[in-house]
Amino acid sequence: MKWIGRVTLTLVAILSIGWVFRAELVLSGVAQMKSAVTEVGPTIEIEWSTGADSQGRAPSNRPPNIVLIVADDMGWNDISMNSLNSTAQTPNIDVLAAEGVAFSQGYAAHASCAPSRAALMSGRYGTRFGFEFTPTPPGFEPVVGMLSDMMDRPLQPPAFTNPQADTLDSLEFAGLGMPPSEITLAELLADQGYHTAHIGKWHLGEENGMAPHDQGFAESILMVSGLYGRLDDENIIQARQDFDPIDRFLWRVVDFAASFNGGPWFEPPKYLTDYYTDEAVKVIEANKDRPFFLYLAHWAPHTPLQASREDYEALSHIELHRERVYAAMIRSLDRGVGRVMAALKANGLDENTLVIFTSDNGGAGYIGLPNVNAPYRGWKSTLFEGGIRVPFLARWPAKLPAGEIYDAPVHHVDIYATAAAAAAADLPADRIMDGVNLTPYVTPSVKESRRMDSPHEYLFFRGGAAQAVRDKRWKLVVSAPPQSGRKQLPRKEWLFDLSAQGEQVDLLAKHPQVANRLRGALEVHNEAQAEPLWPWITTKATNIDRDLSQQDQPEDEFIYMSN
Repeated sequence: MKWIGRVTLTLVAILSIGWVFRAELVLSGVAQMKSAVTEVGPTIEIEWSTGADSQGRAPSNRPPNIVLIVADDMGWNDISMNSLNSTAQTPNIDVLAAEGVAFSQGYAAHASCAPSRAALMSGRYGTRFGFEFTPTPPGFEPVVGMLSDMMDRPLQPPAFTNPQADTLDSLEFAGLGMPPSEITLAELLADQGYHTAHIGKWHLGEENGMAPHDQGFAESILMVSGLYGRLDDENIIQARQDFDPIDRFLWRVVDFAASFNGGPWFEPPKYLTDYYTDEAVKVIEANKDRPFFLYLAHWAPHTPLQASREDYEALSHIELHRERVYAAMIRSLDRGVGRVMAALKANGLDENTLVIFTSDNGGAGYIGLPNVNAPYRGWKSTLFEGGIRVPFLARWPAKLPAGEIYDAPVHHVDIYATAAAAAAADLPADRIMDGVNLTPYVTPSVKESRRMDSPHEYLFFRGGAAQAVRDKRWKLVVSAPPQSGRKQLPRKEWLFDLSAQGEQVDLLAKHPQVANRLRGALEVHNEAQAEPLWPWITTKATNIDRDLSQQDQPEDEFIYMSN
């Protein structure tokens, strides 16, 4: 990605003089340079290591295996147990919930990819160590901004560019990530004798000790680009969104590629989601005789939208092409969850394996599916519920009840603490840990005494101009765009009673004392956070209730977020 940034910035500088076709020329130039300098080799067969439990224990007597499955940009309405329509069918994910615990108020750590993953792997708010913004290669924001400016959206509020963002010129994309000083969940579990394996997305850095195989994972298949299959593969169906600037950028610059433990790029042998599932099954089979931690970080259903022809053709009842492709991607993801569960059962590991399923954030508004997060407002890149309320499921037959629904708010940081407790690992004592072990809150022997409790007094969210805080009932959302030159836009706040009207009715004027309390809690939290490790590049406004396929209306509300 290094050359993409340099070339793109040069092309933007040359062509930003108002030329009508400058955006297309920039995209074409980047695509040509990418083809000239990237090299994807043939498929590499991965030989996963095998081993035995050091004490020779049976699976039921060993510490539980831990499988963390993370979807990317999965909307609340993408799972059929939550669905308000008939297009989303996820029988295997539904079974996972039915046989375990569904946390109905599960929250992502952030409304964007990487900060959520930093929280998952560290058990801490990413802002505690400066991981506030999602790393993007230099040039991504200028090109996407150029494409956005050329779209006919007169009601879109202005975007802001950070003058300090020039400092990113000296930083490489692969060098932006989670500091090695953070103790990852993989490192914690490895110290407990677990074999650790990672498959898929990472987005927490690739250099300077930040790659997954440097952060506690003994073995790692890394997603190094962004296609699900070759563009010339007749068995791959695509859906391109011309109304989405990010989509237009991705199609030009991403490849179909992976790497193993930092090795050369190679082409996966099949559709990406199915490939990740194949390898996850192999990891389970290879490690059936010892405790293991598998982090299966799917790319699906993130754009670019590509599905296998088989899955696409199975959904002929869906008329809108992009929705059909998207639903086919979900179908592959759900099938993969079922295959992972079947592999655990086939290897005698089903009873004593903790399986957790979640998403890094809510569904994106730029895919053009208005109901992806229904009934919640907002999308990815907003701190409304649609951006951060995510599927949050846990199954562990040896310990957790089946069919349980837990209603108190929980957070991505809790996954670290819950997994650590399951493995009998002490949490790091030299730093503030934000997660809470959720097992006692849902375990039959103790849950009655905790039924009225909430694991957290407050949950916090921050992305530059966007901030939010919630307690068990109330939520305060803040949009504070930077004050720059002629762009003087006021700070906006909303107060919602999530136990009643959700985010439909703003109660800020009616309950100022509640707003003051939440505002004070947010201020105290912010004072304890670190400065960002790198600056935000742009601060943009997102329509809260209309996706990019819809035209903005005068009465619409917008919220700013920085990245």
